[in-house]
Amino acid sequence: MSEKSIVKNGFGINKLEQKLPDLVYSTYRDWERQPELHISEKATDVETAAKRYLLYIMLPAWFAPGILDYIMHRRTKIEKTSGLGESLIHCLMMTEVGIPSVMTMLLKVNPLMLTLMSGATLAHEITAIWDVRAAVDGGREVTPTEQHIHSFLEVMPIMGLSITAILHWNQVQALFGRGKEKPDWSLRWKKPRLSKGYLLSILLSIFGFVVLPYGEEVIRCLRAKPSSN
Repeated sequence: MSEKSIVKNGFGINKLEQKLPDLVYSTYRDWERQPELHISEKATDVETAAKRYLLYIMLPAWFAPGILDYIMHRRTKIEKTSGLGESLIHCLMMTEVGIPSVMTMLLKVNPLMLTLMSGATLAHEITAIWDVRAAVDGGREVTPTEQHIHSFLEVMPIMGLSITAILHWNQVQALFGRGKEKPDWSLRWKKPRLSKGYLLSILLSIFGFVVLPYGEEVIRCLRAKPSSN
């Protein structure tokens, strides 16, 4: 099998005839060949500090308000009030931020990725309004504590997008036709890439703090019969 990557010059459809396991393995090997990102613990420049904050503080901290919000839904008996409708909105919101976040950890930040991130962030903010309206209309009490938790969940995608844009200002300029670089609208592996250990820890956290609790919430809503208002 050719060692040519499907992402080396942008994703293509020229290998559809390959078997899926071979295609997946080839893609993984190409990602693995990229140099690994190393962030010095002693570096104090602004760029390194921003990367350190984004990867090791903000992104892991994102799981805290997420799990706290789940606890609020459980305490206010979502399955007996607003029910499945609101729970599915929660799943939509996590998809809106989760997919672009994972893509950004794997792929090069360019005008395409910045556009996807911006669109997803806007969609998330709109869905957040829909979420609260669904809860109130469904008779579920949204306490001040839960509203405060929501404030963190609403601002974190904006913070993530802002820091990413600052770290890749040349790509922001390219997006608007400014600067020296031409806009690149292809999907390419991030170079240097994030470490396997870091990505695995984030994926496991997503499973443990997002998929499991909110999956349980959906199942609980499916099994319960919402009370009539």
